[in-house]
Formats: sequence, structure tokens, C-alpha cells
Amino acid sequence: MRKFLWLFVALVSVTISNAQIEVGGVTLPKTVEFKGETLQLNGAGVREKFWIDLYAGGLYLQQKSSDADQIMTADKPMAIKLHIVSKLITSKKMIDAVNEGFENSTKGNTAPLASEIKKFKGFFNDEIKKDDVFDLVYIPGTGVVSYKNGEEKGTIKGLAFKEALFGIWLSKKPAEDDLKAAMLNL
Repeated sequence: MRKFLWLFVALVSVTISNAQIEVGGVTLPKTVEFKGETLQLNGAGVREKFWIDLYAGGLYLQQKSSDADQIMTADKPMAIKLHIVSKLITSKKMIDAVNEGFENSTKGNTAPLASEIKKFKGFFNDEIKKDDVFDLVYIPGTGVVSYKNGEEKGTIKGLAFKEALFGIWLSKKPAEDDLKAAMLNL
């Protein structure tokens, strides 16, 4: 009986560890499901600034890829999960980072997406705390659906917005090169 118990515990541990990955002190699932679409973790890393971990980020795709341009332009279901790991992240700092990210992603040409960007920034108006989780999910024909801690905050239509949003992490001038490489599993 004792041998069986140890075997059972070992099997459960392996199953659990294979279903998730630890990044930046938090656990990200290896697969997620949104609106009936199952996505697999492509890669994950940590956004840091001045040697301080700010959030763990994971990129979820239908099929693994290391081609940032193809991912950004693809009209396929995908998601980015951001798990806040620092008390230093505030609503204002997140909105400022989003502004900078869109500027970099669009090479300074945010005007065509101004109303979409304004709406998106509104999803970060509520207080942000350590362990908050944001899911930014692109569904073709629907747009980017934003969630905070599992609660839907809103939807922004358009592939062009999705390209700019995912470009915050995957463009030629990403939020952080190491995080981009980790998301692309390079």
C-alpha cells in the first residue's frame, strides 16, 4: 500500500508539473482556453526594469513559432498572459508603459489606432496589485478581448490593433529584448 501511495504521489506531481511552468516566481499554465480555443504556451519570461521583476509574461499560440513578424500579423487565435509580480506596478505606470509600447510597436504612428489605444488603456484604470493577471486574447472576427483576473474588461476589434498590441512584446523594439526572446522560445 505504501509503495502504491508513493507511486500515486509521483504520478500526480509529474502530471501537475507538466501542465504548468514556473516563471518569475509564479506559475503559468502550459495551455489555456478562451472562447473554445485551446492555446499552448509558446514561451514565457519576465519583464524587469533596473533588476526588479515586474511581471511574468507568456505567449500562447495554436502552434509553436519563433517568427515574431508572422505571429504579429497572423489572423489566428493567440493570447498574452501578464502576471504581475511586483508591488511597484501601478495603474499609471502600466498605462505609461502601454503608451510607450504602442509608440515603439507602431514606429510612432499611433494616430490610426488612437481610439482603440485609448479604450485599451481604460482597461488598466482600476488599481493594479501584485498577483493580478491580465489576459489579452485575440480571436479572429472578434478582436482582442481583455481580461483582468478572469473578468472580461472589454473587446477591441481589428487585426491592426492586435498587430500593434502584440508588437509591444514582439516588435523590433519590444518592451524588453530578453522577454521577447523568452516568449519566442529562442
